[in-house]
Amino acid sequence: MISKEQFEKEVKIIIANAIREDVGDGDHSSLACIPESSQGKAKLLVKDQGIIAGVEFAKQVFHYVDPKLQVETLINDGSPVKFGDIVFYVEGASQSILKAERLVLNAMQRMSAIATKTKTFVDLLEGTGTKILDTRKTTPGIRALEKWAVKIGGGENHRFALYDMIMLKDNHIDFAGGITNAISKTQDYLKRTNRDLKIIVEARNLNEIEEILKSKGVYRILIDNFNYEDTRKAVKLIGNQCLTESSGGINEKTVRKYAECGVDYISSGALTHSVYNMDLSLKAV
Repeated sequence: MISKEQFEKEVKIIIANAIREDVGDGDHSSLACIPESSQGKAKLLVKDQGIIAGVEFAKQVFHYVDPKLQVETLINDGSPVKFGDIVFYVEGASQSILKAERLVLNAMQRMSAIATKTKTFVDLLEGTGTKILDTRKTTPGIRALEKWAVKIGGGENHRFALYDMIMLKDNHIDFAGGITNAISKTQDYLKRTNRDLKIIVEARNLNEIEEILKSKGVYRILIDNFNYEDTRKAVKLIGNQCLTESSGGINEKTVRKYAECGVDYISSGALTHSVYNMDLSLKAV
């Protein structure tokens, strides 16, 4: 996984690029009618229900736009919220609040939706010992925020990107000439380049799992698009030789049943690619 320093760098890049995109050479709507000296206060109002996420990100945005802006937090990231709740107040230069408003809302609405969906999966898995993972199926440019939201919702992050973990999927295996070749070549590559990266290998059937197990050093086997019966067989076959992960169209109706098959992890792209933004607004007070 990427380091804390790398993650923080990604977040700073997102903020800088988003402000560049949205503000350009100036917020002329505010510049035209609001004096530079004008001071104001606004509240982050919840018009929905779920798990709030992005409060700490919002603070970073406000500080980036204007270090003099002051934020009073009433509800922290990861807390349940309902219609009418006030998450925070922000106070300072009115022009600065308005400049930051859209980025704060866009990010928090999406992050809160992801955290809410993740919490739903976490609750469904309670007591099974299985953990929910996100995927790389994220919105280009804001992956760090979406994976942050998964953590806030109680889930776990899979690899962040292509560079922090090896994942040999069906196309890698086919292009490499089979499972054994793909794993062997990968291990040689890691030794040659002096990289310490964990290896996950996807299996499409029980025969492929048997072949994967013949190679040592695999961190986790991805049991992809298996039914319940075959998943149970796969878990029994793998035993304690490595970790297990189920994936492939698993949703709220099926996640518990897959967990009861004994897998260590379940990954779901739906955590980040199939959510409806939480309704939030920033209102002057």
